Amino acid sequence: MNKAMVAIGIIIMALLGIFAINMITSQQTGQELDYYLLKDTVEAAMDDAMDEKFYATNGVVRMDKEKFVENFVRRFADGVDASREYTISFYDLNETPPKASVKVVSNSNSINKSTKTPIEVKVSMISESNNKKDTWTTNYTSGTNITSSQGITVN
Repeated sequence: MNKAMVAIGIIIMALLGIFAINMITSQQTGQELDYYLLKDTVEAAMDDAMDEKFYATNGVVRMDKEKFVENFVRRFADGVDASREYTISFYDLNETPPKASVKVVSNSNSINKSTKTPIEVKVSMISESNNKKDTWTTNYTSGTNITSSQGITVN
């Protein structure tokens, strides 16, 4: 009888261990996948939402907020897991300079469907232009002292 109880105890401990490993793995994997999906989606949606006409006329990088939200939701819906529910929140959408802060909350998938662990992922991204040259910063760092009477000329 003693050996049978030890065997049953080992089997129960093994099942509890598998259950715990499944929950922890689901939480970590879900958060990692959500983070990379969110990061890539925000970056692609910002690139799609850039106002090229405004940049061509004014030389300033600008993002259209409505276009960003539309592109983000479309791209995010294409890449998500259909078995989970997602809540998307947009914070601090700036047009100039282009900045977006997005938070996604989802529930982890695990063996026990009654206990859902919320996974919260936040991403803030600012888009910069590699082509635009800031003359004030360039002149300041190059050692050229510019006073207010000299002014700054933009070529």
